[in-house]
Order: sequence, then structure tokens, then C-alpha cells
Amino acid sequence: MLWRLTLRSLWHRRATLVLVVLAIALSTALLTGVERVRQETRDRFTSTVSGVDLIVGKPSGALNLLLYSVFRLGEPVANMDWESVEAITNRPEVAWVVPISLGDNLRGFPVVGTTTDYFRYYRYGRDEPLRFSDGEPFDDVFDTVLGAGVAARLGLKVGDEVVLGHGTGTVSVRRHDTMPFKVRGVLAATGTPVDQSVHISLAAMTAIHLDWVAGTPLPGRHTSPDQARSRDLQPDSVTSLLVGLNSRVAVFQMQRWINTRAPEPLQAVIPGVALGQMWRMLGMVEQALRVISVAVLGVALLVMLSALLTALNERRREMAILRALGARPWQIGLLMVGESALLSLVGVAAGVLFLQGVAALAMPVLSERLGMALSLWRPAPLEVLWLLVVLVSGTLVGLIPAWRAYRHTLSDGLTPRY
Repeated sequence: MLWRLTLRSLWHRRATLVLVVLAIALSTALLTGVERVRQETRDRFTSTVSGVDLIVGKPSGALNLLLYSVFRLGEPVANMDWESVEAITNRPEVAWVVPISLGDNLRGFPVVGTTTDYFRYYRYGRDEPLRFSDGEPFDDVFDTVLGAGVAARLGLKVGDEVVLGHGTGTVSVRRHDTMPFKVRGVLAATGTPVDQSVHISLAAMTAIHLDWVAGTPLPGRHTSPDQARSRDLQPDSVTSLLVGLNSRVAVFQMQRWINTRAPEPLQAVIPGVALGQMWRMLGMVEQALRVISVAVLGVALLVMLSALLTALNERRREMAILRALGARPWQIGLLMVGESALLSLVGVAAGVLFLQGVAALAMPVLSERLGMALSLWRPAPLEVLWLLVVLVSGTLVGLIPAWRAYRHTLSDGLTPRY
């Protein structure tokens, strides 16, 4: 009986209460959305470097080295000599080394010069290896392997020809037109920056720059692909190294050896430590977003309280009639609390559905542009906690009009006031 009365009362005031529900829904979506983006970003960044013990490159700061080597963000300060690559590779503590050479692009997508060990040792997520959705690793000098996002965005498939551009920008003024590449393989989607990368061999990276000096093509020099194949294509330098060790016990020892090694100054960073540094830097931003979200929730609760109190003043006669029909004071108060609880529940449900819709729309954009997949809602503990906070807060707000309704007397409701 009481719930039926509650539903009919809310329906009678639906025009006003729709705004209350929308305010609660938006605050719910904002609170849980901030938490989801924070958690998803941390999970994706952490999973991108699974199995890598050290990242080695020229000294430029741990975070910068991590970002350009793994996430293709930022610019490397300089390349490290190939002699240093060989010295690190020959260390007994080292199990594998994957060199990374950057500096070119395919219509805005970064080109990664590497070896076939990249496809063998690179891991993401929970130690997941790279898999091919079509084709195989590069074999010829002018073969290329595309990430899933690159192939989908540019409409490329195995057997197609592509021409690389010089530089890391989105628009290339100069292109390597004389040395086209053939797509040899397409990787399966990973939800990491690998999806947005174009992979070629280190020999190919050397070949396309045979006629270049200091980033500028030499006039009158046009080496053909066949001529390039006959040349010594051993690289002089690479941008960075991904290093896996035989035992993680040796991580700090190996890091210290690289950082203090002569004659070339190098920096070795532990991916987890560098990511921790990034999260500490972003901690203040996360806290600020939480404060804004809580403030929005507070405004939504005030809107609901105002609507309930305004309606209460208009419903004094209704409350008095209910008392005259035998309703107890606590039942009148429970009616008000029930209304606020129902409004909060509907608002929370609408907020969750709204966030799901936004996530579904954002997934292809994030995957295509950033190589990061945003999963649909999974009940993470902190996210569920925020939903409960909204629901309980909205219910508790109903205690204020409930207390006022409880104190109203029968004569107060039946006697008109002019």
C-alpha cells in the first residue's frame, strides 16, 4: 500500500522529478566514469610492458624513455650506438634484447624498426604473446608488419604496397618514395600501442636512409631497392632497447652496470618504477577530478532535497488526510524516505546506463587513436562503492523532509493558511 502510494505520488510530480533524476544520473556517471578511466588507464599502461625487465636508451628521464620506447609518446633525445647494443646483449644476465628504432611514420602512424625477436618476446596483458591475424613476420628487407589499428584505419591488407614518410609527425613533407614496402603481415588486436604501429626490420630502417644525411635527402642520390639489398645494412645506432633478464634478481645489478658503463652514457629504467612515477605525478589530477565529482553529487542531492521540501509544503493537507485515515507518523516519514530512495535508485541506474553508452561509443575511437581499449563496465570494488555512496546519500537526504512530515500535526494540515 505504502509503495503504491509512493509511486503514484512521484508520478504525479514527474515533470519536476525528472530533473532530479537527471542530476543524480550525471553525478553518478561522473563519479564512476572518473574511477573507470583511472583504473583502465593504469591497467592498460601496466599491461603494455608485461615481461620487460629494463628499458635502455640515452639519458632523458625515466618517464620520457618509457613513453617514447613503449607508448610512442614524446621524442627521443638521441640514439644509442650499436656497440652498446652488442655489449648489453652479450651480458650473461641477459636472456633477450629487442632493439627499437624510431623516426619515421606511415600517414601519421609511427614506424618501429626492430628485429623478429620483437614478435617472439614482446608480451602484453597477462603474458600474452603477439599473434598474427593474417600473414607472418617480415622476411625481406622491404616487408612490413602492421598493427591491427593501422590496417583497419588505412584499409590495408597483406600484399598491399605502402610508402613511408620521414619524421615522427602526422604530416610528412618528405617521403621515401624510391623504396616502397609490401605488407607481409597484420597483427591481431592487443588494445596497446602495438595496434597503432608499423613494424619494419632494422635493415629496412637503414636502407631507407642510405641517401639521407642529417634528416635531409642527398640531391642526385637515388638508391634502388635492389641496390639497397646488396649493401651492408647493419645499423649504426638504435633508439632504445627492451631487455629481458634470465632472473629478475639481477635487475638492479644490471641497471647499475648500464647506468655507470663507459664510454657511452646510457640510462636503464625499470618499467614498473617509471609507471609509479607517472601515477604519482597524475595523483593530484585524479584527486581534483574526484573532488569535482563529489561536488557535482552534492549539488544533485541539494536539488533533490529542495524538490522534496517544496513538494512537502504543498502536500501538508495530503499528509493530514493520511493521518486521519490511520497512517502513523513514522509511516508518513517512511513515505518521504521511500521517495528519495526510489529517486536515487532510478538516478543511479540511469547514470550507469549513460556511462555504458559513452564507453561503447568511445571504445572504437580510443582503440583507433590511442591504441587503448576501454572495457564496458565490470564491477570494480571502488566503482561499486561510489554507486552505494550515491544511493545511500540520496536515501539519507530523504530523512530531512521525513522528519518535517513526522512533526506536522493533523490540525496543521487541515487548517488552511492565508
